[in-house]
Amino acid sequence: MGQGEGDAPRLRDLVSARLHADSSIGPDVAHTVLTALGESAEPGGAAPQHGLFLRAVRVRGFRGIGRESVLRIAPGPGLTLVVGRNGSGKSSFAEAVEVALTGVNRRWEGRSAVWRAGWRNMHCDSTTRITVDVVSAGTGEYSIRREWADGDELSGGSWTRRRDGRAAGEFQVGDWESAMELYRPFLSYSELGAVADGRPSDLFDALHRLLGLDDISAALDRTRTRRIELERAAKQSRDGRHTLLAELTTIADDRAERVAALLRAAVPELEEIARELAGVRHDPGGVAALQAIARLGIPTTAQVEVAATAVEQATERLVASTTGDPESELRVVDLLRRAVEHSGTAPGCPCPVCGHGALDEAWRRESTARIAAAEQRAVVFTTARADLDEAVAAARALIEPVPVELDSMTAAPNIDPTEVYRVWAAWSTLAEREPAAAAARLRATHAELAARLEVLQRAVHKELDRIDAVWTPLVPRIAAWLHEARLVAAADPELRTVRRAEEWLKSAAAGLRDERMAPLADHARRIWGGLRQRSNVDLGAIRLQGNAGASRKVLLDVTVDEADGTALGVMSQGELHALGLALFLPRATVAESPFGFVMIDDPVQAMDPAKVDGLARVLAAVARSGRQVVVFTHDERLSEAVRRLRLDATVLEVQRRERSQVEVRGIEDPVRRYLADARALERTRQLPRAIATELVITCCRSAIEAAALARSRRELLAAGMDHREVQARVDRARTTWETVSLAIFGVPGRVDDLNELLDREAPWARAVVRDAAAGAHIRIRRGPAELIDDTKRFVTWLDP
Repeated sequence: MGQGEGDAPRLRDLVSARLHADSSIGPDVAHTVLTALGESAEPGGAAPQHGLFLRAVRVRGFRGIGRESVLRIAPGPGLTLVVGRNGSGKSSFAEAVEVALTGVNRRWEGRSAVWRAGWRNMHCDSTTRITVDVVSAGTGEYSIRREWADGDELSGGSWTRRRDGRAAGEFQVGDWESAMELYRPFLSYSELGAVADGRPSDLFDALHRLLGLDDISAALDRTRTRRIELERAAKQSRDGRHTLLAELTTIADDRAERVAALLRAAVPELEEIARELAGVRHDPGGVAALQAIARLGIPTTAQVEVAATAVEQATERLVASTTGDPESELRVVDLLRRAVEHSGTAPGCPCPVCGHGALDEAWRRESTARIAAAEQRAVVFTTARADLDEAVAAARALIEPVPVELDSMTAAPNIDPTEVYRVWAAWSTLAEREPAAAAARLRATHAELAARLEVLQRAVHKELDRIDAVWTPLVPRIAAWLHEARLVAAADPELRTVRRAEEWLKSAAAGLRDERMAPLADHARRIWGGLRQRSNVDLGAIRLQGNAGASRKVLLDVTVDEADGTALGVMSQGELHALGLALFLPRATVAESPFGFVMIDDPVQAMDPAKVDGLARVLAAVARSGRQVVVFTHDERLSEAVRRLRLDATVLEVQRRERSQVEVRGIEDPVRRYLADARALERTRQLPRAIATELVITCCRSAIEAAALARSRRELLAAGMDHREVQARVDRARTTWETVSLAIFGVPGRVDDLNELLDREAPWARAVVRDAAAGAHIRIRRGPAELIDDTKRFVTWLDP
């Protein structure tokens, strides 16, 4: 019945092996899968140590237990049955262990507040306290105590970890929470049915966690979440692109048209869009041309006035300095200068040009005076001429050629630069005219150009304002979209990798799930085989189906007389309980569980006798596999089956006396117990003899009937009789004689044959049965001590 030897391979190792074997998976996808899978968290030092067994449960003031009562259990593998009638307090021990170790009790979940409020025992005046003594391989013996002060709610109280009777620190129940959830060692009667017929997702989740498949689900969730994040970002980018494109196509703006053209591409050129936004792109027309026209400038009126005045004044000075022909005068001055130089070499000589007159001293003085006067006039003329050239140059510097923007502007049909172009062309030609004519036209042409340029630029600014009113608000939106689009583009390789990783995980999950589930399913089928006991329902495959939501469920394939069916549709309540155990025990007893014990409360209800025998064998097998199995039951059939099948088990009886005083004692088989009770009554001197005798007779009668029933069940079942028929015969045996008849002949109705047999073979035995079966009004022929001895002799003869 064991789970198998050794620990199962780590899920991460299985995934790594599958990835390595899949040639279609690249290293980037494999890395993504393993990263999403992560490392399984190792239990911390405060988690339960492996091989944890119960040693004792001490309960005071909790549920049905008043004064402190102790349930001692052998700490180690073995089967322990805790029996007692309903209301004896046995289940209070089971609930106490669960509350102490987990903080809650599953049986109480969903119950009304009134039902939950009665957790304190009314017969206890002391502090409510639960102490669980445990033994583990790693830490030895210690205790976990939960204690509630007056006024504390059930969810309150305090936990302590104790060693050698002294507090050794606080017990953090959360440290055990994960292990308790994963390998839950508790199963109450209310949970037993829910294991098989509760919400389909509950069993799925429990098995999924147990098999470590939650790590696969978590990895799928991580890859799915990342894929959705990336796809959402990509979709938002596409939607934003479409929204921007719809708006840009309605704008009469060349920038908008260019960005729209870029956005229409299957894969937009993001850097081109960035350059458009930055204004880096050369734009010979449209908005750029308008902006160029708006930036055009001409000299101010003051500058033109200064330049024109300077030309006019320089012209006037030049004209005033001119007397005759300046060139002729300069040639005469040159000639006179040469003649003066010649006269110096030959004083008084005649004129070398005309031959008349003498170049004497008087002539020299007159000529020198004429040269000086002419040179003075030349200086004035040259200065005036230089001033005019400078003034003209300054005026021409103010005049610029017609800007190309006026010639190529085409972006706005309602902007006409023709007149400005014409006037500017006239303005530019002034540089080629004579200074006097240029000065005359400079003011007028400038005034006309300034007026027309102002009108044109006013219209341009108005047009730019109109365009910018729709374009400018779009710029930050386009920039924001561009930023997100760049992120999306950069994440595109990751998106492809994550999609492939998610696909691989989905395809691999089913195989991994089946691989991990197979040993657990085999274990459950083996347990079911032991529990079914002639049931015509056979358990087949156990499969996990679905991953999330309402689709999560465990498929239990069953056959009824070799015909397919579904578990819930064909199984009786007892069979469903047996199935619940078959599903619970493999989960609670996997090798990885730190808990060496399992605690089951009332598993026998609704089971027919055959299944009770199967249950006894299964529980004993689990105990032999190394588990401490503690079972609480009020149904004596389980302990009877254990004795009859001669299974190794410890049976403890719980009795509840007045004021919630609960006692626990070890018991042997019922025959020995009844005889021991009879012996104790016979020795009780304070008890009146008549009453003592009547009670001794009752105990002896019960011992005979218990021995007869034990032999009846054992022999009839060994002969192959169905459990139900055996129970029917037991139910028909209403008297002691009929019960003994059932033990000897296999039927309860052969009492006369029984008397003949006893008279012939054991006359003494007939007298013992007669006295033990006597009623209160019949006087027996022997004393209580003799009846006890003879009863012991008879049960030994009846069932050796």
